[in-house]
Amino acid sequence: MYRLPLLRLCRKGAMSGVGKAVAAATALQGLRHDFPNSMKAVYLTGLRQMELRDAPAPRLAGPHDVLLRVDTLGVCGSDIHYYKHGGAGSTTVAFPLIVGHELAATVLDVGGQVKTLRPGQRVAVDPLVSCGECDQCRAGRKHTCRNQKFLGYPGQLPGALVEYLVMPAACCSPVPDSLDDDEAAVVEPLSIGVYAAQMAHLAPGARVGIVGSGPIGLCTLLAIRAENPATVYSTDLVDERLAVARACGAAWTGNPQREDVVTAIRRLEPLGLDVVFECAGEQDALDQCVQLLKPGGTLLVIGIPEVDRVSFSSSVLRRNELRILNVRRQNECVERAIELIASGRVNVGPLVTHHFSLEEAARAFELVTERNDGVVKAIVRISPEK
Repeated sequence: MYRLPLLRLCRKGAMSGVGKAVAAATALQGLRHDFPNSMKAVYLTGLRQMELRDAPAPRLAGPHDVLLRVDTLGVCGSDIHYYKHGGAGSTTVAFPLIVGHELAATVLDVGGQVKTLRPGQRVAVDPLVSCGECDQCRAGRKHTCRNQKFLGYPGQLPGALVEYLVMPAACCSPVPDSLDDDEAAVVEPLSIGVYAAQMAHLAPGARVGIVGSGPIGLCTLLAIRAENPATVYSTDLVDERLAVARACGAAWTGNPQREDVVTAIRRLEPLGLDVVFECAGEQDALDQCVQLLKPGGTLLVIGIPEVDRVSFSSSVLRRNELRILNVRRQNECVERAIELIASGRVNVGPLVTHHFSLEEAARAFELVTERNDGVVKAIVRISPEK
């Protein structure tokens, strides 16, 4: 494992787009003709226990599928719930389980009906597979599909902490050569921030709070600031994450372990905040959000609590007529997230602080669980070619 500088602003020595394409095509031509029967996969085998095992390599299953080589994978907070607690809310893990869903990959082969992708293309992946037929899908809400399958979700699909993966082509969005593999992996959490920001319908110059400045909170901050000159107040328990929040455009940051963040923000914004995003999944954070909102304000809940029930002060909600919205994944925002990074309007580089190999995946999960060494986003580099 090695640690990146806190603020990585640019990449050096990048191969040209033509050079990358030629190198990828040459390497993939040989691999397609000699694809292995087995692959390496990391299994979650118990609480805080992971094992690197051999697993059967996948094959194309349908005409609309693509075979992927997984290049990089980000460790998500929901993965940590499964790793540390064996579940989240009403969801319980049945071990062993392969977790992971924030991935960048390279297309190795495509089904006969796939017209939008070709071998050698690099893609960001939407980890949700929808049925396309239920009432939710027909209403444009595939993220609440009644028959959905999600990568690394207990009882649905095995995750992406593997060398190879098969996914529907519809879940794969090409990324330009200007995006490196880390940025392509961070597209998935950024797309959640993009969707949350869209749901908020922020007025220009809105006063906004983000309670919890882990990767999702920071992605939400980046998505807001890319589209709106909002004044954003960010909180977190980890000082290094607050430093990243300031670099990403937060006007004010605070650590609730050292100060009363509600009082501090209300001193600066005595009328209260227009919108607050809860990105921590904690009862204390939800309470702070409600206290920060002005009458008629909106709370967007993105964080995933460990428990199945949380509570609110009904009198405060009623008297201030507060609106609560739950954010469910990304709902068709992957393409927009790619555009924001590629255009330079969003720089996700400061979020990526640590790298690990596939063999070191357990160390990555332990680091993120303990929030040590200023970790924000840990990336597992899976493909040896990379």
